[in-house]
Amino acid sequence: MTRSVRRTHRIRRTARVAGAGAAALLALSACSSSSDTDSDSAGAPSSSPKLSGQVTVFAAASLKESFTTLGETFEKQHPGTEVTFNFAGSDTLAASITGGAPADVFASASPKTMATVTDAGAAAGTPATFVRNQLEIATLPGNPDHVSSLEDLTGSGLKVVLCDESVPCGAAARKALDASGLELTPVSYEQDVKAALTKVELKEADAAVVYKTDVKAAGDKVTGVDFPESAKAVNDYPITLLKDAPNTDAARAFIELVKSAEGQRVLTGAGFRTP
Repeated sequence: MTRSVRRTHRIRRTARVAGAGAAALLALSACSSSSDTDSDSAGAPSSSPKLSGQVTVFAAASLKESFTTLGETFEKQHPGTEVTFNFAGSDTLAASITGGAPADVFASASPKTMATVTDAGAAAGTPATFVRNQLEIATLPGNPDHVSSLEDLTGSGLKVVLCDESVPCGAAARKALDASGLELTPVSYEQDVKAALTKVELKEADAAVVYKTDVKAAGDKVTGVDFPESAKAVNDYPITLLKDAPNTDAARAFIELVKSAEGQRVLTGAGFRTP
């Protein structure tokens, strides 16, 4: 065999070896990649369990419009869930919770009424303030009595309604009156802010001291009048998961929605202030 032929054979053998080596490297790489993928997949956290069932929310009456909207949003985001609400005065709700009423979430109109629940050991964790609310005077449409200040409500002949001082809107009104050195004797004390507002809507009263959010929700049924003393009686609204919540996962998710950017847009759109 000539030197030229032998050299050609060596070149062919070298090429075959190199080709085989490359193929082996490719196969090894593929196996390694597959192994890494499997490992990553195995180590990845599983997705959150699908939420379902009923979520029961006890919420201050002033949250009715905004929380109803958020409840509808929550149900759309989590098919198979249902949000039910109990709207009332915060003190009434707190008493129901400490009395054993089944609920998942409590949203109060003041830290004081929330303390009733936390002091009884009925809350899970520390309540978080999610919005604030400020008082406003609600008058008859067009403000026919020309009310322009808190002092005007003390005038004779005006039928004025206040929330009972045991509920947050009443306690805030008392704080504002004390700050201004005024005394006001209402025709009635109501157990929640919606009841006080309704008196004006039905023309059973000339004015009521309620929240800005309630005046806004009433639309043209009333006319709102700001007063400077309200700045000294702003209420923080805390929310908490309840210790014996029947649907903990869904309850936590609802609270997160309330605190989220989307929830805050709904709440500030209703007239609430950010914390």
